[in-house]
Amino acid sequence: MALEITKDLIDNVRELIKNQKDTALSNFFAEVHHADIAEVLDELSFDEAVYIIRLLDSETTSEVLMDVDEDVRENVLEQLSAKEIAEEIDELDTDDAADVIAELPEERKQEVIQKIEDKEHAKEIVELLRYDEDTAGGLMAKELVKVNENWNVLTCVKEMRKQAEEVTRVHSIYVTDNDGKLKGRLSLKDLLMASTRSKIADVYIPKVDFVDVHEKAEDVANIMRKYDLEAIPVIDELGVLVGRITIDDIVDVIKEEAEKDYQLAAGITQDVEADDTIWQLTRARLPWLFLGLIGGVGAARIMGFFDDAIAENAILFMFTPLIAAMAGNVGVQSSAIIVQGLANDDVKGSITDRLLKEVSLAMINGLALAILLFIYVFATEQDMNIASAISVSLFVVIIVAGLVGTFIPLFLNKRGIDPAIATGPFITTSNDIFGILIYFWIAKVIIGF
Repeated sequence: MALEITKDLIDNVRELIKNQKDTALSNFFAEVHHADIAEVLDELSFDEAVYIIRLLDSETTSEVLMDVDEDVRENVLEQLSAKEIAEEIDELDTDDAADVIAELPEERKQEVIQKIEDKEHAKEIVELLRYDEDTAGGLMAKELVKVNENWNVLTCVKEMRKQAEEVTRVHSIYVTDNDGKLKGRLSLKDLLMASTRSKIADVYIPKVDFVDVHEKAEDVANIMRKYDLEAIPVIDELGVLVGRITIDDIVDVIKEEAEKDYQLAAGITQDVEADDTIWQLTRARLPWLFLGLIGGVGAARIMGFFDDAIAENAILFMFTPLIAAMAGNVGVQSSAIIVQGLANDDVKGSITDRLLKEVSLAMINGLALAILLFIYVFATEQDMNIASAISVSLFVVIIVAGLVGTFIPLFLNKRGIDPAIATGPFITTSNDIFGILIYFWIAKVIIGF
């Protein structure tokens, strides 16, 4: 059962720390899940968090460090000695250990690595640090269970027992040749059913999904999602099995990508959090606000060209916000669907096919809304030309906004730019300008000012 993090609980922990009640604190946290301990530490000051960390055993501390907020972890690690960090690293899987060390300053990295007692563990961590964090190599762990295709079943079981001691959870058993190249996977059921003298080459399943060590993290996530995998092996350029990626690592990737896309859609250009400094938050938000300012000035200038028409037909001015809002809303809807499809690799066909589909959809929606708006305007203004100008403008604006909202993310994706950028202020501002321009141009044609 999850621990409820309340103000009273945090105050109680603080009181125990203040009075140095180490036994009471140790007894309390001994019964608490490491994820809940991490939540508690996030609520404490850095000094208090360090105090708790030093009370916990190495295994619990290592798990807690992976769950706490990055800022808390960074500050906690600064307070610990290289030897203390190395002791925690020894308890972590290689992928998590590499993530922690990667956050340290360059000088401390070397110091911590040298203090790790398990030299084989340290060697594997150093190997992982060579890979970009956004690749399969940066996500993978070295801990896995693999068997040689030339072993018999009895030898295989003995070797698996040895290897399993170093693996927290065995997701799959991989089969390699004498050169370490991935050949397939081994079914536990087939292993149990086979004779002890049978060769693994006669038992294993040659069909196995895998990724290259340089595969992008997003692509790995899509593969594991598509094929519903709990783990996937990673091979190098020679086809040698070098590690495996588990679903918990992919969940983190999906979460980070979702947060990044959400911030881009909201017009935030950098990865920021609510407790970042005012300067960091300003730098993340200001560029898009500046774009919005330019768009607003542009729309105002367009309206300035039609000031005579507005003076003669004030009703046109009243419906300007509606046209701009509908243009922005339709554009964001269209782009959001495309961006979601691109993220899930569900967008099929050419750009032309997508645009034709969007035109059809926009025409249906636009026609329905334009008819309703025509009825309303004609009923209130009793002017056929005014009602026609506003409703026809809305119809055309919805079609154009749908096309822009569809084309821009597809275009950006083709150019290798994150299409999520097209779901925020960029698309809204551009459609506002197009909408105002189309609105007054059509009104000029129909009304004849």
